[in-house]
Amino acid sequence: MKTWKPSKAVVAAFVLGAAAARVLAGGPSLTAASFEGKDPKEAAAAILSVAEAQAGHGSWELIGIGRIHYLSGDKTKGQALFDKATSLKTEASDWRRIGKVYAEAREFDKAEAALQKAVTAKSEDTTLAELAAMLNLNGKRPEAEEAFKKSIAKDPNDFWNIVAMAGSYVGVRPD
Repeated sequence: MKTWKPSKAVVAAFVLGAAAARVLAGGPSLTAASFEGKDPKEAAAAILSVAEAQAGHGSWELIGIGRIHYLSGDKTKGQALFDKATSLKTEASDWRRIGKVYAEAREFDKAEAALQKAVTAKSEDTTLAELAAMLNLNGKRPEAEEAFKKSIAKDPNDFWNIVAMAGSYVGVRPD
């Protein structure tokens, strides 16, 4: 008995239909008027307002928008979006993404706290290695090395864990 598999065309039609339904339901669309002729900060704000309306309650989407606000200097707005994203059903990956934003902003205490929440929520090998790297970057080498040992015990050959560990010794945050 053969099972039916949708073709690429069927999948594409479904995706386009879902996008069209969002627009027809009153969701905002991006137009050139949002950015054309505006100064960069004003253009970004207009584009981000459309993105935020489209994001709805999607945690990854809210974190992505919050990242731009946070790293471009509007930490209050960025943090508000992180808080909104984590006020819903929070996954370990949400804390991991927020931790990476804080690390990018070179706020290692905040990055460490967010990554600790990710490890607590779900003990993933890579998340544990990233937490250890944040500890190391934050001058907490003994704690970092204990966490590295736990990560190695789970999988001594995980390439990304190894890269995160090495980078942390020379001041490079995990990717």
